Amino acid sequence: MTIRVLLVDDQPLLRTGFRLILQSEPDIEVVGEAGDGEVALSQVRALRPDVVLMDIRMPRMDGVEATRRLAEFDDPPRVLVLTTYDLDEYVVDSLRAGASGFLLKDVPAEDLVDAVRVVHRGEAVVAPRVTRRLLDRFARLLPAPRTDDAPLPELTDREHQVLLLMARGLSNAEIAGQLVLSETTVKTHVSNVLMKLGLRDRVQAVVLAYERGIVKPSTS
Repeated sequence: MTIRVLLVDDQPLLRTGFRLILQSEPDIEVVGEAGDGEVALSQVRALRPDVVLMDIRMPRMDGVEATRRLAEFDDPPRVLVLTTYDLDEYVVDSLRAGASGFLLKDVPAEDLVDAVRVVHRGEAVVAPRVTRRLLDRFARLLPAPRTDDAPLPELTDREHQVLLLMARGLSNAEIAGQLVLSETTVKTHVSNVLMKLGLRDRVQAVVLAYERGIVKPSTS
């Protein structure tokens, strides 16, 4: 199956670079480009891409609003946010709007290709430890944790443990080692957590863990 990709960035040179990288892969097709969020929405309607690489800071409509609107489409594409990381304070908003993760704009070519494939499979592309650092940095953008009841009572004790370790930045293999479980069992627990909480991927799970006070931003 060919993965159809739409490139959204207001810098034509950057779009050209990404296009050259992705077009060289036999299973990826760049079906279009857009220089702002408004054009991106019309391109998605016309071209039906599977994955959208979405810049944040663009004229007319930024990537956060475009991502939010795409999430309302029937059968929406997966969205990968493009960020400079140190400057963009909209990344958390993008993730909460429905993005599947984020990429640095200077991402190595092989990582860009891998990210497109991972997102197309329905998984989050943000590396666990990067997720934690990102949310620590922008934790002030998240609402204050709820304190009126026990967090996420629909989860079992083991699922709470898995969610906590996910939010601390551990991979499935590291969670398995910590809890003395097989990695397959951990994957099952992760799937159950996402299903019970109505979440799409690990990124949304980590954001929710911060919002509900299950984990707190580090102070270092």
